Amino acid sequence: MKKLIGVFAVALFLSGCAPEIGSEEWCADMKEKPKADWTASEGTDFAKHCIF
Repeated sequence: MKKLIGVFAVALFLSGCAPEIGSEEWCADMKEKPKADWTASEGTDFAKHCIF
C-alpha cells in the first residue's frame, strides 16, 4: 500500500512540473521537440495556441 501511495505522489509531483498548455514556455518546448514525437492532441494544441 505504501508503494502505491508513493507512486501516486511521484506522478502528482511530476505532472505539476509541466508547463501549462498554450503558455510561451510550452510553445517553446514544443518547437524544440521533434515533430515525429508529437501526439495528435499536442499538434492540435500547438496549432490553436502557438500559431493562430
